[in-house]
Amino acid sequence: MKDRILIVEDDQDLRELLVEVFDEEGFETLTAKTGGAARDIILDEKEFLDLIVTDIQLPEMKGSELVKLVRANRAETAVIVITAFGSVEQAVELVKNGAFQYITKPFQTKDLIGAASAALQSTKAVRAAARLRRENTEIPAEIIGASRQIRELLDLVSRSGKSSSNVLITGDSGTGKELIARAVHEASNRTGEFVAVNCSAIPAELVESELFGHTGQAFTGAKTARVGLFESATNGTLFLDEIGELPLAVQPKLLRVLQENMIRRIGDNREKSVNVRLIAATNRDLETAVAEGTFRDDLYWRLNVIHLHVPPLRERIFDIPLLIEHFLHKYRRDGMTLAISAEALAILTAYSWNGNVRELENTMERAVALARGAILTPEDLPERIRSSGANSALLSRAKTERMSLAELEREYITETLRECGGNKSRTAELLGLDRKTLYRKLDEYARSN
Repeated sequence: MKDRILIVEDDQDLRELLVEVFDEEGFETLTAKTGGAARDIILDEKEFLDLIVTDIQLPEMKGSELVKLVRANRAETAVIVITAFGSVEQAVELVKNGAFQYITKPFQTKDLIGAASAALQSTKAVRAAARLRRENTEIPAEIIGASRQIRELLDLVSRSGKSSSNVLITGDSGTGKELIARAVHEASNRTGEFVAVNCSAIPAELVESELFGHTGQAFTGAKTARVGLFESATNGTLFLDEIGELPLAVQPKLLRVLQENMIRRIGDNREKSVNVRLIAATNRDLETAVAEGTFRDDLYWRLNVIHLHVPPLRERIFDIPLLIEHFLHKYRRDGMTLAISAEALAILTAYSWNGNVRELENTMERAVALARGAILTPEDLPERIRSSGANSALLSRAKTERMSLAELEREYITETLRECGGNKSRTAELLGLDRKTLYRKLDEYARSN
């Protein structure tokens, strides 16, 4: 598929020249004579743009305003600005607002092609993710991902939504199990609400009351009757997160409700019918818990009719650029969505993300809040992530260049020292070395140069 470039230029001769130049290089070109026409194309969600080349002085809307518009609505699209009225101050302001590069007239077409190639390479991964997102509208808006693993999971979500069977969702902490549970509910034809509760957040002595409710005289301090979560979710879905934390004493009571579709409030002699679909989730290995006697096997099999597993982020690396794009937009400042440099994107993609999507979101929120400019760079990322990304790249290089262990150790130490800004104490801490050993190795490296 050809890269798509929007050329915004009011001078007809120059516009036609730019179209000819980019066509000869194999690009697909769109044109706009005015800033207003360009604005309409930029805001049209059906139009996918890989790059925008724009003049500054335009009718209806200046190129500098288009740069801001692109940053707010198309963070994956790079912008190159061309002008005959260049100044250092203007260049700084344009780059600050998100322009990839600033070229002054007159210019050599080879320089423009070089700038375009660099811009496209810089945003390649984010553009691919954004394109995939636009082309796969069946993916629920709240679930960010288009990898094979997510596609397979969403297929199961869609099919399980048509059923009324219980669902067990497993996955590491931070993978988005509640989002999947909500998606199952939305895919169903149930008319009631989606009611969510975290079992680990309820004191053990109150779990039964929370689930099934109680009468006004059920126990000391119970002045009025209370409806439980099962009744609150009538005709809807009850989501029990961290089901592995459910007290063993309550498990047989939950099992009976699932078998009979009947509940009994604490203090009441009468049973009441309920129509509730149960979805449970856990980051624990319930089969191990069953073997250890901390979770009932009959309840496990009653819950695990349909099993949905949410993969950890490290197993769906392809989704990381898509998530980054989402979080850049979610946490944008003053309505302006930041872009991300290729270097920063490479580091974020290489990181292990043991905290999964939750950790990535936290990292992106911090990066956006502390960003120095309109483009996130490695310096805007936390040190632990920069170091990890650098070391992943180092290992890849070591394999390619067949570095010896001593060479790899040297590169690893010096790279970590650089990432720590020359702070030897911090470097020693990260490497797990005592400072004397680090100083000795640095002296050896200095003498060998």
